[in-house]
Amino acid sequence: MRNTTLSRVLTGIAAGAVLALAVPLAASAHVTATPNQASAGSWTYVTFRVPNESSTASTVKLDIHLPSDTPFTSVSYQPTAGWTGTATKTTLPKPITVEGNTISEATTEVTFTADAGGVAPGQFQTFTLSLGPVPDTGHIVIPATQTYSDGKVVEWSATPEEVKKDDTLEPAPVLWVNDAPPADHHGGAAATATPAADAHDHDTASAGGSEGLALGLSIAALVIAAGGALLGALALGRKRRDA
Repeated sequence: MRNTTLSRVLTGIAAGAVLALAVPLAASAHVTATPNQASAGSWTYVTFRVPNESSTASTVKLDIHLPSDTPFTSVSYQPTAGWTGTATKTTLPKPITVEGNTISEATTEVTFTADAGGVAPGQFQTFTLSLGPVPDTGHIVIPATQTYSDGKVVEWSATPEEVKKDDTLEPAPVLWVNDAPPADHHGGAAATATPAADAHDHDTASAGGSEGLALGLSIAALVIAAGGALLGALALGRKRRDA
């Protein structure tokens, strides 16, 4: 009987530990953009959260691909410690007019390359862009290419329409403008875009909220596991006294 009780205690501890680890991993399974909603004509900060999904290699490069058909005419990136950022401009397929100015080229790619090390297994990194003005369109797909130290490349490029048909595809981050994001979207944490003056604070709060939820669930799982262990220990003590 004592062995049975002890087995139940260990099983409860193991189950709680697995749950505690699984929650934060599930919350960061994809490259996401926060906030993932913005108003047409506004300026916004968008933070890309990049988890490392490899158990042996580090993430050493991230390419963020911005649209050329509905371009952002102003793009800048926040310096990230340990990473070198570069912005690449290209000629647009068709010139556009923004605030009375004709624009024939725009930034269509921002690349972050690790100076050393990169994002190790079990870690994640964030990269922030300032984008504006937001084009007046339904939604903007922003594919990302994640490169690992072992040469593996993951293309986060599937559109919402493609993911709806096949949810095994790697979804691209999406900035929703006039369209409403689907309830089960993978594009990032829902949030309302804010003006450039306070977008960063709003973005930090949004990212912190989702991470805080994952942390809270993890703590709850550990508490449950600890409670199970305590009840098991008490039961074992009573069994010994009865014996």
